[in-house]
Amino acid sequence: MSRQNSVAHSVAGTECKGVAMARTAKLKVLTDKAVSAYTKSKKATPLHDGGGLYLRNRESGAFWYLRLTDPATKAQQWHRMFPDDPAGHYPSKTLADARDEAERLWKQRSQGHDPRALRQQQIAEEAARAAEAAEQSRRRITVRDLFDHWARVELAPHVRSDGKRSGRKDGGAYIRQQFERRIFSTLGSVAVADVRKSDVLALLDEVTAAGKLRTANVLLAALKQMFRFALARDMIERNPLDSVTKRDAGGQETERERTLDADEIKTLAAALPAARMNPRSVAAIWLILATGVRVGEAMNAEWANVDLDSGKWYLPETKNGRDHVIHLSAFALTQFTALAALKEKDEDGKPVRWVFPNTCGKGPVDVKSFGKQLADRQRPPEKRLQHRSKNCETLKLPGGRWTAHDLRRTAATLMADLGISGDVIDECLNHVIESRVRRTYIRNRRPVEQARAFDALGAKLTALVTGTVEPSNVITMEGVRAA
Repeated sequence: MSRQNSVAHSVAGTECKGVAMARTAKLKVLTDKAVSAYTKSKKATPLHDGGGLYLRNRESGAFWYLRLTDPATKAQQWHRMFPDDPAGHYPSKTLADARDEAERLWKQRSQGHDPRALRQQQIAEEAARAAEAAEQSRRRITVRDLFDHWARVELAPHVRSDGKRSGRKDGGAYIRQQFERRIFSTLGSVAVADVRKSDVLALLDEVTAAGKLRTANVLLAALKQMFRFALARDMIERNPLDSVTKRDAGGQETERERTLDADEIKTLAAALPAARMNPRSVAAIWLILATGVRVGEAMNAEWANVDLDSGKWYLPETKNGRDHVIHLSAFALTQFTALAALKEKDEDGKPVRWVFPNTCGKGPVDVKSFGKQLADRQRPPEKRLQHRSKNCETLKLPGGRWTAHDLRRTAATLMADLGISGDVIDECLNHVIESRVRRTYIRNRRPVEQARAFDALGAKLTALVTGTVEPSNVITMEGVRAA
C-alpha cells in the first residue's frame, strides 16, 4: 500500500483529532472504473475512497457507507448512506453522489450532530408515528362495526348475575333491519369519529318526509344510545346527537288513547264471523282482551307454559324482563280450549310447541302478521292492498281505527270500570312499578287480587259478547275495597 493511502486509512480509522484532520488526508482515491470493477468482482472487502467513505458489496447490491467513531464509546461504526432511498445504492448512487453526501455528513458532524444518532432518532420517531397511526386506525371503527359491537353487548339477551334479563328479546333484530334499510347504505362504512350531526339528520329527514314519523324517532333513539355506548368506551370524543331531540326527527309522539267501549266490543263480536280471519287470530283478539297481555308476548306463547287444568299462563320472557303469571278466567280458558283444538304436528309427528305457530310450524307467527290482519279489515275498499283480504271494513268500529295494543289498553280500562284498583291493574298488565323504593320493598305481586280482577274482566267480556253472565267469583268495587 502506498504511503498516501496509508495516511488516508489511518485518518479515517482514528478520527482522533476531529474532522479537520480527516480533511488533510488523501481523499478521492477511487475512480468510476475502479468502482465498477469492484462491484462486478463481488469482493467482500470494502473499497475505500478516503475520508471514511467506503463502498461495500452486499447480496442485494453495492452500498455506500461512512466509517464513523461513536462520540461516547469511541467504537468504530458503519453508517449506511442514503438509507431512505430505495435506489440508494450503486450504480443509482454514483461515486460523485456518495462524495457529496459524505461531505454533507462530515459537515453535520463538525457541527456536533452525529449522523448515526440522528438516524436512530429518526427511526424511533417514524416507529412512534407508525404505532400512533396504527392505533388511530384501530380506533376508527365504522358505523357498521360499532353497531355490531353495540348489538352484541347491549341488544343481545343476557341473564345478569341477579337473575334478571337485560337486552332485547329479539336481540336487536328489528333495529338491525331498520339500520340496514335506512342507515348503513350511506353511513355504514364511514368511521364513527367522522359522523356529523348533519349526516344523521339528513337520513332521518328522508324517513320523516316519507311519513314514517315513529320510525324516525325509533332510529334517533337507537342512534343516540349507540353513540352514547361508543362515547363511554372512548371510541369517540363526543356524541354528535347529544343536542338532537324528537322534535328534530319525527316529532313529539302523541300517546294513543284509543279503547273499545262496551258497544264496540259487542259490535266486534258480531262482525268477526264476516271478517273471515284465521280462527287463531280471532281467539287472539279475545285472549288479549281477557288477559291484557302484550301482543308480542301472546304471539310467542308456548303450550308448555299454559296449564289449562290450573288455569295459569306463565310468561317467562316479557318486554320488561320480568316474568309474569296470568290467571285464566273462564272466558280466557275458552279461548285456549279453542286454540288447543287447532293444535298441529310438525314434520316429526310431534305437537307444534307454539300456541300461534307460523305456516311452516317452525316458529311463532310474526307479530306484524296479526296486526296486518286487523288493519286490512279496517281499510276503505279503494285502499285495499293487493293479494290481501277482500273483507275490507268488516272490523271498522264507530270509534275509529284500532290496533292490537288498543285491546290491551281496553282490558285495563274495563278493569278500572269494574272498580279494580290501579296498582292491581298494573300487576295484571305486568307493569314495572315506577317508584324505585316501592319496587325495592314491595315484592308481593298480589296474585289473589290479580285472579279476582281477571275473573271480573272475563265475566264482563262474557256478558258483552254473549249477553249472559259468566259464573265466576266476580266482585264489586265494594268487594275489591273490602279485600
